[in-house]
Amino acid sequence: MSALDRSALHQLYNDHNSWLKGWLRVRLGNAADASDLAQDTFLRVMTARNAAPIREPRGYLCAIARSLLIDKSRRRTIEQAYLHALSQRPEPMDVSPEIRLSIIEMLVSIDRLLDELGARTREIFLAVQLEGLTYVAAAERFGVSVTTVKNHLIRAMTRCLLLVDN
Repeated sequence: MSALDRSALHQLYNDHNSWLKGWLRVRLGNAADASDLAQDTFLRVMTARNAAPIREPRGYLCAIARSLLIDKSRRRTIEQAYLHALSQRPEPMDVSPEIRLSIIEMLVSIDRLLDELGARTREIFLAVQLEGLTYVAAAERFGVSVTTVKNHLIRAMTRCLLLVDN
């Protein structure tokens, strides 16, 4: 990062950090989370910025902060679903905090990956993998051929395997 970029980022931070924290505090309901998310917003600005000046700094910061809020909400939903699934098991399962974090991060990555696949591919993948539908049953449900179901599943499974490899 050049001295000019550092200076511009420093100025952006000084001019808008307090405002951003207040904006986030209203949405989150507490100052600590607002402060953390404001820091994450400026980190994202720092790592994603090009040299072009920001014309609407508050709009730009709000867009980034909204994205981070959505990510945080999705992560919380996934974590709650995982904890609920653990609690429904007949035998107790003790998972270390490190493994729990790793599992939740993988689930978040899979959720993001499925979101990127497109609605039809995601729906077919989830119907076959989670509901246990056969390829024929999935084809009937979605009004497509068995070959189309297989193609959607190949696309989804390939992306999942690539995610695991990374």
